Amino acid sequence: MTEEPSKTAPVTGADEPQKTLTPEAQRALAEAEARRQKYRAAEAQLPKEIGGRGGKEPGRYGDWEVKGLAADF
Repeated sequence: MTEEPSKTAPVTGADEPQKTLTPEAQRALAEAEARRQKYRAAEAQLPKEIGGRGGKEPGRYGDWEVKGLAADF
């Protein structure tokens, strides 16, 4: 019986040095983190729903969204 070699290469990312990010990339990452923190703070201010469907608010993007499918009213 012949053994097939693994189709995936072993992960060797720990040995490689990290890439240096450009100032534009660093600024974009900082802006994205600020937007996430702002969104989380606004979400924390919303009243808790009692007896709801669970999960995130389905109307948070301006239309109704469930499992990635949106329906606009």
